Amino acid sequence: MKRVLSLFTPSGRPTLGNLLGAFLPSVRLLPAADCVFGVSDLHALTSEHDPALLRERSLELAGLAVAAGLDPDRCLLFLQSNVPAHAELSYLLESTAHYGEMQRMIQFREKSARQSAVRLSLLTYPALMAADILLYQATDVPVGADQAQHVELTRDLATRFNNRYGPVFTLPHAVHPPAAARVMDLADPVAKMSKSVDSPGTIFLLDPVDVVRRKIMRAVTDSGTSVEFDPEAKPGVSNLLSILSACTGTPVADLSPGSYGALKRDTADAVIALLEPLQRRHAELSADPATLEAILRDGAERARERAAGTVTAAKEAMGLLAA
Repeated sequence: MKRVLSLFTPSGRPTLGNLLGAFLPSVRLLPAADCVFGVSDLHALTSEHDPALLRERSLELAGLAVAAGLDPDRCLLFLQSNVPAHAELSYLLESTAHYGEMQRMIQFREKSARQSAVRLSLLTYPALMAADILLYQATDVPVGADQAQHVELTRDLATRFNNRYGPVFTLPHAVHPPAAARVMDLADPVAKMSKSVDSPGTIFLLDPVDVVRRKIMRAVTDSGTSVEFDPEAKPGVSNLLSILSACTGTPVADLSPGSYGALKRDTADAVIALLEPLQRRHAELSADPATLEAILRDGAERARERAAGTVTAAKEAMGLLAA
């Protein structure tokens, strides 16, 4: 059985893009794979943050993952910071990595260029990401194009470690989500919908349904009147068709709204039909925080047990004495 790992970083409020591109594809994996899911709160420390807000967003993200269908009885779900083995293995991999390959990572170059004071963790966090993956001997890692380089680095570090110290790690493979799962900003359909960018074209998962409908009805469309899927010539219409397709499970080619207005109404109805049960389940979890806390506590305990063998094997391979 494949072992699939996905971590979700609490860097903002989860959006429709996160639901369609990450949560729901993960839910569909549950019957056929051994799934490991986590809230990667340690990754949120690579830039300036508010501690109280980080705690709030971490719990919100975990609650939304459960509400979306990530059943903790059928998968492993935990907060990354509650499993010390992530940080421990990260250092062992830092001791395997080279400064040059870390510095060449695209996300480091882009993010550091926008910051006046760059935290060291921004440079080294690919080693933590590699630890996240290798710790559980994951075989498949669903990622977007912007994260593929990190999986390649993980494979490089695992190969280097295995060759130098002994066969400890499984080499993972990047799995790319379908193109239809890529949700663009409704107000700027050439930009990806982002949980960390405040835009009138972003649908957050906990937006009231009237707000969701208003945002979709105000979505930017394109010149002309024909409803066609053409991301280059008609990015606005194509984005709405992609969202409608992903929400209903209907191939884009089989969708036939007759006008821009009908397309917006159909898309709003489909998105709201998807969000309403999720919001009800999240409200139930929020009203009973002890339930979510128990889920995360149990998940962390199970994750610690599963991770312990990998860390011990890596330490012994490197010449460190087991406790």
